Amino acid sequence: MKKIGIVLLVIGIIGLAYFGYHAIQASESFSVLGVDIAVSQANWTPVIISGIVALAGLIMAIYQKR
Repeated sequence: MKKIGIVLLVIGIIGLAYFGYHAIQASESFSVLGVDIAVSQANWTPVIISGIVALAGLIMAIYQKR
């Protein structure tokens, strides 16, 4: 159980880094009346799922059967 938790934690962290970077990069900026406005068109669902997987892996890694 602990090994599966560590694997899920690592996969979740990698997913957070990868999808988070792409989500941050998916923004457009334009100028309206001299003010720059940035609009994000990112899909945040993979970032949220990666966070849930990482959290589940952390819980499984520290959980000990008694």
